[in-house]
Amino acid sequence: MSDPGIVLDLIDAFRRSKCMFTAVSLGVFESTPATLDELAAALHANTDGLERLLNGCLSLGLLRREEGRYVNTDASETYLRKTSPHTLAGYVLYSDKVLFHLWSHLDDAVREGSNRWKQTFDLDGPIFAHFFRTAESRDDFLRGMHGLGLLGSPKVVEAFDLSQFRKLVDLGGATGHLPMAAAARYPGMEVGLFDLAPVVEAAKQFVSARVELHTGDFFTDPLPPADLYALGRILHDWSEPKIRLLLRRIFDALPSGGGLLIVERLLWPDMSGPTSALMQSLNMLTCTEGKERTLAQYEALLREAGFSEVTGTMTGAPADAILARKH
Repeated sequence: MSDPGIVLDLIDAFRRSKCMFTAVSLGVFESTPATLDELAAALHANTDGLERLLNGCLSLGLLRREEGRYVNTDASETYLRKTSPHTLAGYVLYSDKVLFHLWSHLDDAVREGSNRWKQTFDLDGPIFAHFFRTAESRDDFLRGMHGLGLLGSPKVVEAFDLSQFRKLVDLGGATGHLPMAAAARYPGMEVGLFDLAPVVEAAKQFVSARVELHTGDFFTDPLPPADLYALGRILHDWSEPKIRLLLRRIFDALPSGGGLLIVERLLWPDMSGPTSALMQSLNMLTCTEGKERTLAQYEALLREAGFSEVTGTMTGAPADAILARKH
């Protein structure tokens, strides 16, 4: 009889995620160190129910117990406390409030090949209008992207020698983690970000004066001059007709010798992994028009737009990198 471990683990997996999601949502990691009774009073929670949640977090390595008090572990202090500069709490909250519910309709997404915003939240319109429908949801999403970006962007700007480029502008640059990482690695490089007006306003709390801010829509508005554009977790959001439109606009805006740095999760050539990238591709199915791709699939789109010398690498971080050149 075969080992049922893999099946039993996957049955249990969503429970572990929801335990962490709930602890973040309730504010557990902001309220420690504290005893059970102190936490129950601070969080307005039932003592028995909260004890079960806290002990679940103990078993997951998110809390430890010291002299009768619950204390954050290093991982939760760094990534789950909302005030940490490296926090992923925004993405945890977005996963809990939005993605968890969209994924509950994955079967319909697979059958119909479309996202689940209408079915889940009765929302129509552009995808990112849903992310930014309130200031709170916008900030949760952006803080989540910022935390992920801090993990991936330094590896991305190290993946290629970008020293020949004079100015980088990150299109759809969100909180500016990629231009900031590029500026740190290449002190002589000018850097900027280009995004929708509400995003640029929110980005001001994250970026230094080194990052030039530009407001606009990269599908319709003129792109700021640069010899290196970046697209960080952008192409996987959109349908291929929109990707072709965007890549052609970028190609036309670049000078000869200019480049495009793409930040995405790359699938293996046979599309059998990595598991995290495949799960992200399913995530794109539930909440966007897009998907994750192999390097060869991105290369085909880039060459169709006119780019050459397309190279890509898996960085080992939560984001991989592709560099394409215009001759």
